[in-house]
Order: sequence, then structure tokens, then C-alpha cells
Amino acid sequence: MKIDNSLKPLVSSTSSGKAAALPKADSAPQQAKTEQVQISALSTQLKAVESSMANTPVVNLDKVNQIKQAISEGKFKINPAAISDKLISSVKDLIQSNQQNA
Repeated sequence: MKIDNSLKPLVSSTSSGKAAALPKADSAPQQAKTEQVQISALSTQLKAVESSMANTPVVNLDKVNQIKQAISEGKFKINPAAISDKLISSVKDLIQSNQQNA
């Protein structure tokens, strides 16, 4: 593919370094267009869910503090089987949701 520089810039610069004004478009008055927008009931429900989620904490601080305490005391036990089961379940859910959206 060959690149050519035949396109002219929208704004040209003058010798003083200031941009020159573009030529004005046809100054004939345009007819006003009226458009209507309707918001569905689903949109209202979505807004309500969004506001309720905004007040919900993302992290359970009590649980985080319990885990921190258990780690610092050396009592925190890692269960690799539970971690792998939940990871596999999570991947399966993602694959299913991608197949449904496709």
C-alpha cells in the first residue's frame, strides 16, 4: 500500500505561527431537527441497582482482618483443593457466559 500526502490539513498555519481560519460553511439557515428520546423502565431499574451497588463495599473488611490476624499468628491454612475447585468453577462460568454471548 502506498501512502500519499494528497490530503490537505483542516487548519493551515500562517507565517506568524497562528492557525488560519477555515472557510465558513454555507450560511443558509438549517431547519431545526427534533429528536425524541425515550427511557425504558429497564433503564430506571438499572439506575436503581447502580445506586444501591455504589453504597455496597467491595471488600468484607471483617473477613480481611480475620485472615490478616490468622496469617500473623501462623494459623492460616491454605487448602489447595478448595482453591483449584473454585478456580475451575470460575473458568467454567466464564466459558459458558462467553458462549451464550456469542
